[in-house]
Amino acid sequence: MNGSAPGTSAALDIQLKRGPAGLGFNIVGGVDQQFVLNDSGIYVAKIKENGAAALDGRLQEGDKILAINGHKLENLPHSAAVDLFRNAGEDVQLRVQPKSQLTANGPATSRGDGDSSSSVLPLIAIGFATVILGIFVYKRLVGSRRPF
Repeated sequence: MNGSAPGTSAALDIQLKRGPAGLGFNIVGGVDQQFVLNDSGIYVAKIKENGAAALDGRLQEGDKILAINGHKLENLPHSAAVDLFRNAGEDVQLRVQPKSQLTANGPATSRGDGDSSSSVLPLIAIGFATVILGIFVYKRLVGSRRPF
């Protein structure tokens, strides 16, 4: 059974079988594309619906992938990490540090979890509504002035 790795309570070993759509998730990070400030690790950006990772259920968006098939994902450019995933074979062993462990014990500053647009959209909508309301009020005031 997969579970916590010996000696590391934060790490989780996950075995995935590559499906028709691959492993079913996208990655971000690397020495050339840091996802978390001052951390060049590889992170899960998106879990694809009905993909191998989603069907397994343990891998989550924001999890840090420590190793794939025993290859540590430290100090690698993003493209090198992608190559490791593409050439990993059909049965893939991942060592993962869950996101919940990262936020409790790890980096406190991050550049987002891949879905930062969801927190910005309400602010943009409020700003847009304010501009529209301002234009409406201005037109009403200017349009209501009659010459003497």
